[in-house]
Amino acid sequence: MVAADTQRTSADGKGRKGSWLREYPVLIVVALGLALLIKSFVVQAFYIPSESMQNTLLVNDRVLVNKLVYHVRDIERGDIVVFSGVDSWDPEVPYEEPGNPIAGFFHWVGTAFGVVPGEKDYIKRVIGVPGDNVKCCDSKGRITVNGTPLNESYLYPGDVPSDTSFDVTVPKDRLWVMGDHRSLSFDSRRHTGDPGGGTIPMDKVIGRAFVLVWPFDRAKVLPIPETFARLAP
Repeated sequence: MVAADTQRTSADGKGRKGSWLREYPVLIVVALGLALLIKSFVVQAFYIPSESMQNTLLVNDRVLVNKLVYHVRDIERGDIVVFSGVDSWDPEVPYEEPGNPIAGFFHWVGTAFGVVPGEKDYIKRVIGVPGDNVKCCDSKGRITVNGTPLNESYLYPGDVPSDTSFDVTVPKDRLWVMGDHRSLSFDSRRHTGDPGGGTIPMDKVIGRAFVLVWPFDRAKVLPIPETFARLAP
């Protein structure tokens, strides 16, 4: 009788183990599917590949991007946005196509979860929205928006607001964007000869970066700087 019970226990253990081994890949696929669903419509992690947003964001930082926020409110001056530069801007960091389909798949997964940089995703700060006149610079060297100067305390130490002059009225459905590390940022100022005069299409915006999540010791929210509150709506 003991031997029979032992055999049943052994068989049950093997059955449970076999069932777990069959379920484990399914759980992985379900978890991956849910993560990609959230990434596609709600929140996505992005990897910071360049120095263009220092010191607000550093190379290798990870941020979370809210992809729903602009369905409930307009893009605002001071927002840090991630946008696609496909068919427009060149990448700020060298990008090399994966050499085979497997490498391509893992690069796609890494991009989806913010582990590696996207091919042509950019992160910049919105300085001007449609209808704004953005100009550099006033008598004190400050950028002005509709005549009101910006006090940009978030700029990289030692940087001036801009090393080039410009006077742009932002067209309908477009944005004027700049990096916080102005001396290294390849932003709207460097594209004034392009269609749109350096501005980017609003429909290319993926979402708003609202929190820095990695590294943990630098984790913080990314609010709109107070200087933008002084601008008229």
